[in-house]
Amino acid sequence: MFEFAMMLAQEAAEFGKMGVGIGIGLVIFGAALGIGRIGGGAVDAIARQPEASGTISTQMLISAALIEGVTVIALILMYLL
Repeated sequence: MFEFAMMLAQEAAEFGKMGVGIGIGLVIFGAALGIGRIGGGAVDAIARQPEASGTISTQMLISAALIEGVTVIALILMYLL
C-alpha cells in the first residue's frame, strides 16, 4: 500500500492540484473499504463465536488503527509533494 501511495504522490506532483485531489480521494476510499471489511468480518466472527468477542474486537481495533496510520502518512506525502 505504501508503494501505491508513493506512486499517487508522484502522479500528483506531475499533474498539480487536480492529481492531489484524485489521490487523496483514492486513499480515503481505499481506507474506508478496508475498515468496512474489517468491521464486517469482526461482526460475522463475533456472531459465530460470541465467547471470543473481546479478542476479535481488540484485533479489529488494532487493524483499523494501522489502516488509519497508513492513510494519514499517504495524505501527508501527497500534500507535501
